[in-house]
Amino acid sequence: MFIKRRTLVIIILASVFSTCLITLAGAKLYGQAWGQQAPVSSMLNAGNSAQTSADIKKMYEAYQLIQSSTLWKVDKSKLIDGAVEGMVKALDDPFSTYMSKKEATDFRSSLESSFQGIGAEVALKNGKITIVSPYKGSPAEKAGLRSGDQILKVNGVSLDGMSLSEAVTKIRGPKGTKAELEIMRTGLQSPTNVVVVRDDIPLETVYSDTVVKDGKTFGKIEISQFAEETAKQFSTELKKLEAKKIQGLIVDVRGNPGGLLNAVVDIGKMLVPNKGTILQVQYSDGQKEEFHSTLQQAKYPIVVLADKGSASAAEILAGALQDNGYKVVGTQTFGKGTVQNTLPLKDESQIKLTIAKWLTPDGTWIHKKGITPNVKVEQPDYFNAAPLPAGKELHKDMIGPDVQNLQLILKGLSLPTDRSDGYFDNGTEQAVKTFQGQHSLPQTGKVDRKTAQALQDALIKRIREPQNDLQLQAALQVLAHSTK
Repeated sequence: MFIKRRTLVIIILASVFSTCLITLAGAKLYGQAWGQQAPVSSMLNAGNSAQTSADIKKMYEAYQLIQSSTLWKVDKSKLIDGAVEGMVKALDDPFSTYMSKKEATDFRSSLESSFQGIGAEVALKNGKITIVSPYKGSPAEKAGLRSGDQILKVNGVSLDGMSLSEAVTKIRGPKGTKAELEIMRTGLQSPTNVVVVRDDIPLETVYSDTVVKDGKTFGKIEISQFAEETAKQFSTELKKLEAKKIQGLIVDVRGNPGGLLNAVVDIGKMLVPNKGTILQVQYSDGQKEEFHSTLQQAKYPIVVLADKGSASAAEILAGALQDNGYKVVGTQTFGKGTVQNTLPLKDESQIKLTIAKWLTPDGTWIHKKGITPNVKVEQPDYFNAAPLPAGKELHKDMIGPDVQNLQLILKGLSLPTDRSDGYFDNGTEQAVKTFQGQHSLPQTGKVDRKTAQALQDALIKRIREPQNDLQLQAALQVLAHSTK
């Protein structure tokens, strides 16, 4: 797909953990074709200034001093990698990163139809490795990880001060291996440990179904991320729904961390009516480009479901539909309004730089703000319950945030306790016994590893039941009202 100033490059941003991105590569970036690197000499000559020469000389002097004077023996390649990484860090942009040759190789190996890991997308937010969204059905989701969780440690190793790519290396791993994550979640007084067993993660990105409300049939398409085949899959599923004579459509991008710009543009062309604007891209020189739909007329009302895990390309679609007259239901989105370009270096390492920002059709930059829904709906409190701690038994007379979280889970499973303040009283013990009896577990009243896993599985099942999804129910109400 070719556009006036830039060529969209197909890169699947679906590694075990990567930043939530929109990738745009430039045919004219830095005067070079995509995939090529200007010789160092030509880049220096391009500046053609005494200052440039002085800067390079300073870097070389520092390199020589370290090599000749330091007590510690340092591999030359590590010094160079550290220098380049330092320059990128100086940008103070969480979405600009440097990947060494090994890290770049690992990243490219994750661009397959499936990969092995825990199945979640993260970004570096406020200096912390933060989950944007776990993939649907992934080990991360099954373990109870949620959007906004901060990953502090992996198997006892602190991620503090690590770059995103370094943290990715610690988190990912072969199928069947365990990643013990220390996570911090809003509302918790202290971190909790979660064990996630890595597995094969297939990159299925589009799921569709029909929902009946007030005698009317509506279509629902969930997009988990925007990958290479997403637009094609979306087109196929949309045609299936339209063949069933749907009277409205719900587009669910909750927990969608983003992905490819060309994928979301192609989907926007199928949904945005009256050949409307899908988005604008503004480059560093101030020039803008607009992307437009090819759809002539609206076929039926549309509602978008979005939440704080909806980022980047997901926000493009939500913003495009909102600015073209449709409603967004849910909560404020993530707020990622920049575009990245990955540039390879000669030694097969690579630099990912922010090279543009994208704007909604009306020209709004949503970066660090997100998209405000037309209909704000919060999910029940138990949707945000933290995973129970791994390897820690909870029992009567204990007190603390883990017990308080247990009480929230029990409430979500319709097993309310006498208290919710974190004290494991008789009522909490009886609720645990009742749950154990319902699931053929020994009725000890203690939350051991097996009971904790059963509670987690039951909670996820409860969350997935449509009648408990208050945001989905609100979206259906909006559609039902729109088709009267």
